Amino acid sequence: MKPLLNNLTKWSAIAKQSFDRAAIVAKFLCLLHVTNTYLFSPTLVYGPSMLPTLNLTGDVLLSEYVSHRLGKVGPGDVVLIQSPENPRKMITKRVVAMEGETVSFLVEPSRSDRSRTVVVPKGHVWIQGDNIYASNDSRNFGPIPYGLIQGKVWCRVWPLDGFGSL
Repeated sequence: MKPLLNNLTKWSAIAKQSFDRAAIVAKFLCLLHVTNTYLFSPTLVYGPSMLPTLNLTGDVLLSEYVSHRLGKVGPGDVVLIQSPENPRKMITKRVVAMEGETVSFLVEPSRSDRSRTVVVPKGHVWIQGDNIYASNDSRNFGPIPYGLIQGKVWCRVWPLDGFGSL
């Protein structure tokens, strides 16, 4: 009977230690989820629309998710936006104007010098890529609702030679 009690005590200690470690892992995963969803996360972006600010072959950016909820996004900020054309896609553009501001832009910059002026409506922002010749942005689909902004780019973390704020 005594060896059985010793084995039970041993297994009980092992089970308690295993449970404690599993709880630590669960807490870490919860913290990671909250951080990644509500505070900040890395984002891989690529494509020609933000040349020369971002690389054609891809950059890893650290994006924070607090500023846009507090209304702290303004002209000049690079933001992550849920695409108004394809809700499954995230795009990276620069905010050019906020609600009530006037924007003048070239309608087809590669074909003509024809320009157009628009007033950004309430609750919307005007976004553009830095490369006006290869960007699908507000010049194509108009001002976007502020609610489509998912985050504000804080800094570039990869490639290392471009590390720092944008």
